[in-house]
Amino acid sequence: MFQRFPDGFHALIQGASRGIGLECVRQLLAEPRVGRVYATSRRPERAEALQALADEHPERLVVLRLDVTDEASIEDAAATVAARSLRLHLLFNVAGLLHDEHGMVPEKRLNDVRLENLEKSFRVNAFGPLLVARAFAQLLCHREHAVLANMSARVGSIGDNGLGGWYAYRGAKAAQNMFTRGISVELGRRSRALVCVALHPGTTDTALSEPFQARVPEGKLFTTEYTVSRLFTVIDGLTPEASGSFLAWDGQPIPW
Repeated sequence: MFQRFPDGFHALIQGASRGIGLECVRQLLAEPRVGRVYATSRRPERAEALQALADEHPERLVVLRLDVTDEASIEDAAATVAARSLRLHLLFNVAGLLHDEHGMVPEKRLNDVRLENLEKSFRVNAFGPLLVARAFAQLLCHREHAVLANMSARVGSIGDNGLGGWYAYRGAKAAQNMFTRGISVELGRRSRALVCVALHPGTTDTALSEPFQARVPEGKLFTTEYTVSRLFTVIDGLTPEASGSFLAWDGQPIPW
């Protein structure tokens, strides 16, 4: 795994306190070719599973506070990483928001749309990954193979939208896809070795999908272990020609 990356490469997982992000950290730490892993959380002091991993791997895992809705925390995290590592080889923006404890749920009808929820969704799902990319771009643009991956979703595909609804989440993910494409163009001019992609994980057994799992067909609800292994397989196979792509967990392209 990760044969295209240099031995001892450094990776950062944004949104690593639980679910797919936490499993990304686990699987990276299990790879001997990975040198250092940076894992971010909005509230690291509450991320017990992540802190337990840090206790097990004190030399390889660094836990940082980063809230994608807090620009200062993003810049602080980037400064901390830059002080410890000359470059990053993998940055995976994982954190996402579909619903919350304050009554935010996917809209079924146009009348369900609320400005507050639109703003929440765009701040986390679209603006956040863009601000993270801006803050860490200098660490990703170098001559060694590197990947900037943003966790997208198939429902963010405009061409694939045949059901409607879910306005805030669909719109934010579609915006994130456009941002990813734009980043791939700009940073591609600075580093031909950098690959920027949007990735769809499939429906995974996490807190994000939990309220909607009853409608998932049998065999289509993935474990976090399976999802991350497949996503890392896709990442491992990326070449510069793939930069700017929107890919599913099985490596298949998704229409914009």
